Amino acid sequence: MERLLSVAEVAELLGTTERFPRRLIAERRIRFVHVGRHVRIPESAVAEFVERGTVEPRMTTRRGVVA
Repeated sequence: MERLLSVAEVAELLGTTERFPRRLIAERRIRFVHVGRHVRIPESAVAEFVERGTVEPRMTTRRGVVA
């Protein structure tokens, strides 16, 4: 079974306040699970969120043209 993280754990992992993961949940921008009255976020959902937001660098030449 995959590890489920609390909102506080996700905030610490992302280096944000608890408000940010709560907003992600409210806006349905990250997968989450209801465990009774508690909300938990699968570790893989955090990894997917970070992956979707990752911007790869562009390789440029001296003239600024994308290679």
